[in-house]
Parts: sequence; C-alpha cells; structure tokens
Amino acid sequence: MAKVVMMAGLVGILATQSAWAEESAPVDESRDAIVVTAASAGTKTETPLVELPQPITVITSEQFISQGAISISDTVKYAASVLANPYGRDTRVDGFNVRGIDALQFRDGMRDIFSYYASITSDPYNFSRVEIVRGPASVLFGQGSIGGLVNLVSKTPEFKTGGEFNIGYGSYDRKEALGDVNVALTDNLAIRAVARVRDADTYVDHVPDDRVMFAPSIRWQPTPDTDIVLTGLYQEDDTGSTSQFLPIVGTFRSNPANPSGRLDPYTFVGKAGWDRYSGRSLQGGGSITHRFSDNIRLSVKARYIDSDLEYFTHYADSYRYPTDPFSVYGTDGRTIGLTADASDARMNVFSTDNNLQFKFNTGANIEHVLLVGIDYSWNKVGKRYATTTPEVVDLYDIDYDALLTYDPSGPFDYDSQKQLGVYVQDQIRFYERVSLVVGARRDRVTSSAGNKDNAATFRAGIIGEIGAGLSPFFSYTESFLPIAGADSDGNAFEPQTGTQFEAGVKWQPERSTLLTVTAFHIKERNRVLYRANNVITQSGELTTKGIEFEASHTLPGNFELLANYGYNKLRSEVNSSLDYMPRHIASVWSTKTFGLADEARLRLGAGVVYSGKSKSTGALDPYGRNPAIPAGALYTVVTPSRTTVDALAEISWNKWRLALNATNLLNNRFFASCLARGDCFVGAPRNIMATFGVRF
Repeated sequence: MAKVVMMAGLVGILATQSAWAEESAPVDESRDAIVVTAASAGTKTETPLVELPQPITVITSEQFISQGAISISDTVKYAASVLANPYGRDTRVDGFNVRGIDALQFRDGMRDIFSYYASITSDPYNFSRVEIVRGPASVLFGQGSIGGLVNLVSKTPEFKTGGEFNIGYGSYDRKEALGDVNVALTDNLAIRAVARVRDADTYVDHVPDDRVMFAPSIRWQPTPDTDIVLTGLYQEDDTGSTSQFLPIVGTFRSNPANPSGRLDPYTFVGKAGWDRYSGRSLQGGGSITHRFSDNIRLSVKARYIDSDLEYFTHYADSYRYPTDPFSVYGTDGRTIGLTADASDARMNVFSTDNNLQFKFNTGANIEHVLLVGIDYSWNKVGKRYATTTPEVVDLYDIDYDALLTYDPSGPFDYDSQKQLGVYVQDQIRFYERVSLVVGARRDRVTSSAGNKDNAATFRAGIIGEIGAGLSPFFSYTESFLPIAGADSDGNAFEPQTGTQFEAGVKWQPERSTLLTVTAFHIKERNRVLYRANNVITQSGELTTKGIEFEASHTLPGNFELLANYGYNKLRSEVNSSLDYMPRHIASVWSTKTFGLADEARLRLGAGVVYSGKSKSTGALDPYGRNPAIPAGALYTVVTPSRTTVDALAEISWNKWRLALNATNLLNNRFFASCLARGDCFVGAPRNIMATFGVRF
C-alpha cells in the first residue's frame, strides 16, 4: 500500500526525454499486422525500412509483451544476431550482444547508461517499441558500440482518450499492477501516465524484484506545425543480484576434492537484508519539433538523468585458481574465500540532440533529405567503496549470520566526460527506386582524467529495388568508442574504433511481409586485452564475420510468424574478451488468433530460442601461484548449447483480456555462460505469469 501511495503522490511532477515516435512513420501495432514498415533509428528521419541500406529491427510493445518480456534484455531475444541475457537474467543490468560485441543502450536516440552499477534497469512497459541498429552507428549517435545499439522509444501522449489497467500474478510470488492512461484534454493538448507497482521474489533466495515506476508526459501542439512533448520518470527498485558468481568447480564442473558435492546453481551467496541492488532514477526532458514548411523541419530534444544506487554484495573467490578454487583455502573441497563489497554510486547525465532537416530536388527524379545536426552530452559518475579481505566459509553450508558487513563512507570519487558532435547526412532517392545514404561526423570527447579524443566517422550505403519487391543493398560504416582507464604501463587507453562492410537483400512483396538476408565483416581496433599475470594491454584487433536472416510475415487467418538466424565468427589474438558469444543463434515466434463466440478471441503463441555453444579461454594460473604451470598457460571452458521454449495463451472479449505467459516453459536448466576466469552464470528457470486487464 505504501508503494501505491508513493506513486500516486508523484502525479504531475518531473519531465523527461521525448520519444522518437513523433518523428517516425506510423506503426501498425494491431495484432493482425506485426510487420513494421518504418523506423527512425537508422537515419533519424522518416524512412521506410526497404529504403535503408542496413538491417533495422523494430520490436513493438505488443510483440515483446506477448513474448513474456520481464526486462529490456528479454525484448530483444527474438532478433537476428542478438544474444540477450548473456549472463542469464540479471536484475542489476540489461545485457545484449549484437554481432558478437556488447551493444550500448540508448533511449529516444540519446545514450542513457555511462557506467556499470550506477543505475537501475529500465522498465519495458514504459516503451512503445525497441529498435535495434546492427553494425556501427557513430555517424548519427556519436560514441557507440561497434556491433550495434539498442534504442528504446518511450510512450508519449496521443490525441485520443483511452488506456488500460492490468493486474498480474506469477512465479516466485510476483504481484504487480500496471496502468497506461492517455487523455486528450483538447484537440491540441494531451497527457499520459504509465505506471507499474511490483512486489516479487526471484529464483534466488533473498533476492527481491520490487519496483515502483511512474512516467507522466504531456503533449501540446500550439500550432499545426509545432509539436512539444515533455515527459518524466520516477523509478525506484529494491532488488539484489540474481548473478551470484558461483565457481565453475562444483557447479558446471565436478569438484575433485568433493566429487559428491554439487552446488545448487541458484545458491544465494550473501547476507539476507544486507546484499542488495537498490536505487532510484529521476529523469526529465522534452522535445520541440517545428516545421517551417513542408521542406524544412527543426528538431530539438534534451534529457537530464539523476540516479542514486546502492550495490552491496558477497562473492566467492573463484578467480585466484579457477580450475580448483577450493584448494587455495584447504583440502576439504568445501571452504573458499568470500568477499563483501559495498558501493554507493551517483550518476548525472545531460544529453541534447538538435538537427535541421531539408527536403529538396536536384532534378526531376532526384530527391534529397539533408540532415544537419549537433549533439552534446555530459555525464558525471561518482562512487565510493568498502571492501574486505576474503572470509573463509563453507560454500556448501554458509553460516549466513556470521558474515561480516561493511558500509561505504568518505567522499565520492568522481569521473566525468563531455562529448560534442557535429553530423551531416544526405539521403538521395533516384527515380523512386534507388536510395543512397552518405554521412559524416566529427566528435570531440574530453574526460576529467585529462583524456582528449577527436574522431571523424563516415558512412555510405546504397539500396535499390530491382523488381518483385527485391532490394539489394551495400554499405560501409564506421564507429568509435572512448575507453576510460589505462594499461599496465599507465598509458591512457586510445578510443576503440571499428569499420564494417555489409551486403544483403531485402524482400517485401507486400506490406505484411519483410525478409532480410545480409552478410557483414567488422574489424575492431584498439581492443583492451586482459592477458596472463594481470597484464592489461591495448593492441587487440577483433574481426567478426557473419550472416543474418530475419523474416516477419502475417499469413491469412491472423497467423503471425517471425524467424531469425545469425551466424557470427569472431577472431582475436586472445579469446579472453570473447567470453559468451555463441557462433549460432536462432529463434522462431508465431501466434495464431481464433474467433470464439460472442466476439471473443483466443490467441495462442509459441516461440523457440536456440543459442549454440560458446567458448571462454583464460589463464590457467592467473596469479602465478603454481610454479609447475608455465606462465601464460591457457585453458578453455565450453558452455553447451541451450534451447528454451516460450508460450502464450490469451483470451480477449470486448474490453477485457486474460493472458497466460510462460518463459522457459520446459524448465530447461542451463548455464548461460561459464567464463575461464572462474565463474558460471545460470539461465533463468521457468517463469509463468497471469495477467488480467481491461482496456478502455
């Protein structure tokens, strides 16, 4: 009840970033058409997908809610070449790997995460869709992932009155209430509020998953050519870490000194009530879009984030001797060192992105959309820590009451970074059949550590329709990513850079069908390498080659089908940086709607996600404690392939809806990744959720 009262008291406060929904082409989110025909993430303009010389995946809220998504990571698991939850479900952070490389997260076109363990995860219910850009994208977005990025598009007001309320109950005593209400006050003024209140446990004892989220927004069109959107966010999470960093030995591999002892992979390693990952996020901002004419448009948007976080945790010393960590502390195969870490974090971020769009012709059949923009971001992250030397405990029978705890104190240690970028892009359309995209950008990045980096990035791509809905394309793109820190010699890291060549074909014989096949080659330079004996260097070069297949189709009779496959082959000097990327990833999702009596409808859905085996290679004796082992000796851990099944059953009648979602329906027990550094991460077990709601 206290959470409900707190949420109600927040009505009318805050204002946060603007959604790109106002800048993109209309999206059909009805259950009878799952194919999205346009997106903004690729060009920041209103461009149909079949005119973009790159693959863009757009996942509507209707789709990821039907698939039972609990987190942002879950929303992307049915996309080609995307590995969601690489470390299993993680209540602390969202994780996704695109084309073999960690992807950065953006919100409405502006990056919103700048440091690990300084913010809480975003709530998928607050977004109308998720857009995935595969491949480098620095020309439009500045510093970014070389493999791609994930952009979240916020819900914003519409000029119609309606909404929904839902209540849900599910596995691990998950109880929640959700609401999304849109009110058109006048023909040009509308407000919207999105909220969630959740009280839940997880499959790891003493790790809750509680949340209060409230996102108000207002939209005003003072003239037909001016659109102003202000939105806000208050979110508070009280949770912990479902990632318990359990040692490989005793979980994935047998324990030589204790052959009969297998740890439960969901074992809680910590102190109940002290271990936690709890934080609060406030966000405020807005956007103004003004059309001076049919050919000139101005877009201005900005966002400010204020985040506070406490992260208190225990973890076992699985790293000093990863192939036999128990032997460091005794001979019984049970005792191990357990470290308590506590940190407070504060994060402040200001971002703004502003551009002018010009439409003009340079001939009777040559159309241009020229985009000129400038963006700026500033972030400041402060942390303070408290840690201990490891306590020796019996990992198979932990005396939780005896565990020591600590609280961080003293001043915060702050790091800050500023980025200023100028970009230009021209989209040229020839004879309504061929599209050419060229762009360039110049960035300057400075940090409080004294690093000053300048980067120029370029892109060029071409796509053309040759008939029967077939559109082959080719593109070249670049990316860069500044890296904080220094190597073992104290030299500051240089920015990480990447280039990609890509060729493919899109086929859209009708609006309800889109198939994309592409092949790509990425080269990443200045990769940080973690070598034996704790030596850190920056000389790494990573080459990624792959192919992707992505198809979405609506068949007659309300039958929907999504099919995806990605193949990625990564090659690097040292595999220690490629810890969890399987070579093969595939998924299929389908739904079918049946008409029942009295206007009721039954919708059934099912999906399968397959991730191939992954390898992790690391130092056999990273601390050099065993003189019989040669320095630099390596060993490899292979995590087996895994397959999970999801399912949906939904009945809707008039304004009422009852849905039953199941993820990992067959309750497959698997490890998402086991790392040669010494620890393993278990995949989430079966989760069932029932939701009852009303729409109006």
